[in-house]
Amino acid sequence: MGMRPIYLPEAKPALEWVNGRVLQKVSPRQKHSLAQSVFLVALVEWTRKRGNGMAGAEWHFQVQPPGEISRTLVPDVAFLSYKRMPRQRMETNQVPWIAPDAVVEVRSPGDLARDIREKIRVYLAAGTRVVFLIDPKRRIVTIHDRIGSYELHDTDTLGHEALSGFSLKVKSLFELPGRN
Repeated sequence: MGMRPIYLPEAKPALEWVNGRVLQKVSPRQKHSLAQSVFLVALVEWTRKRGNGMAGAEWHFQVQPPGEISRTLVPDVAFLSYKRMPRQRMETNQVPWIAPDAVVEVRSPGDLARDIREKIRVYLAAGTRVVFLIDPKRRIVTIHDRIGSYELHDTDTLGHEALSGFSLKVKSLFELPGRN
């Protein structure tokens, strides 16, 4: 077919291949870091209780939708189940050649809408079951899956069938810990 995978060198912040070009991820600011950390901690706790896979931040994946090139994507937070990649393989494979089951992307001020749409399209086409797009500025979470998308607000609790039994209050992604 003549399609060669796109491999990107190690860099900090990480590099991704989106819309036919290399993008460097942004070092997170406070609101981005808070939302990413809160989601990650909740997801790690959920995976430890269930023993069903691994959750991680800034985890490199080599993602390939059918009929397209393989490319590097680095979600802010990802969950990959042992059902899709057995634990033994996950222990030795630092960069999975499979899309994660669930992806969390936190919108940064410089993110272009077309790049965000493309990353969501690629993840879903490659087998990701759900993408949570967190917008700290608007204080909403948009959930994307194969059926469509919908928004959640501060008063909502998020969850998805791809993460059976996982739930998280949306407002916890945007509020500093401690007393007011």
